[in-house]
Amino acid sequence: MHALPHDHTGARIKRLRLERHLTQKALSDLSQVPYSTLTKTEQGVIAASPRVIASLARALRVEVATVTGQPYAAELRADELDILIQPIREALDVYDLGPDPDVTPRPGQLLRDDAETLLIAVRAGEIKQTAGNLPGLLIETTTAAHLADTTEGWLLLASGYRTAYDVASKLGYPDLATIALSRMEWAAERGSDAVVGGMYRYMRALTYLRAGQYRTGDRLIRTGLGILEQADRGRERDVVTGQLHLGAAVIAGRAQNRNAAEEHLKAAERIARTTGDASDVHWLSFGPTNVAVHRVSVFAELDEYGAAAEAGRAVTMPKSWPASRRSHHFAELARAQMWTGSLDDAFANLLRSRKAAPQQARYHQTVRETYAGLEAAKRQLPDSFLSYGSWLTA
Repeated sequence: MHALPHDHTGARIKRLRLERHLTQKALSDLSQVPYSTLTKTEQGVIAASPRVIASLARALRVEVATVTGQPYAAELRADELDILIQPIREALDVYDLGPDPDVTPRPGQLLRDDAETLLIAVRAGEIKQTAGNLPGLLIETTTAAHLADTTEGWLLLASGYRTAYDVASKLGYPDLATIALSRMEWAAERGSDAVVGGMYRYMRALTYLRAGQYRTGDRLIRTGLGILEQADRGRERDVVTGQLHLGAAVIAGRAQNRNAAEEHLKAAERIARTTGDASDVHWLSFGPTNVAVHRVSVFAELDEYGAAAEAGRAVTMPKSWPASRRSHHFAELARAQMWTGSLDDAFANLLRSRKAAPQQARYHQTVRETYAGLEAAKRQLPDSFLSYGSWLTA
């Protein structure tokens, strides 16, 4: 019995390949994905790694979301999250229309408090709460920014657009995430803030990472580092610089450039020694813990799963660390353990990922692919294993 639907990632890859009249050998050659990996992925014998998915999507000329099946429409309907997407789109669409005559914005401090609350909520994994409250705040903040036309007002609006990006990314809407990022850049330019400009490049680079366009992602990181050199020296600039290096490390890892990945990790580690835990700076969770967590991700991207599992076991996360980051780390560790054959440990970390941030884990691609890989291993796992799969797709 399969807890996940038969229309898994491998099945979608096969269907797309046949629609393009490609043999497995032809698609393997086009994508540079080993033939045995492709055949086993299509059969559902092994899970598809992010790098394999991105490579095949590019060869098939489709978006990654088409291969992964995102957004997961049935689950979004069941959780009543689908009805929250269109209002966010509409709030992003009115960015350049000037102040809305029917909107009277509250004082700036109240808007800042609400924006901060949403930033905290999305990092706590409260996606539904964030998505529900975001459109109204965006519309109000848009009018406030146009009326005041101040640096503070535009940067507050940029923060709202960043939250829209977070929600869209976590729910599997890459097109909406891209729109939110373009709005963030638009507002950041009006706020003339080099640090926010650097953050925008970091987030945009991650969209190219997911799409398998590693060279473009690396160029964005380098552009972001250049922009940050224009910012005032201090902890804020250091934190965003360190986060850019972490993003670059993961991009280099997925591109199989071990030396570059290690150089960026070392650069981030040096900065983290100076800043210490800086989770409070733009809610990037930067610091020694985040460097350690990214090292696990880099090892996994390099297909060094044993090293990733070992590094992951050594990570100690503070209790105050954001639930969304904890959940993501447990999912990454589960993936590494699955590939090393530690199936019980892998499932235990999938459970931890769900416990930390259930709304995020339910829509997390790595969680789903890892679950599928565990199921394909055909090894006896606890009864709770099938119930976990039912929860993913209920």
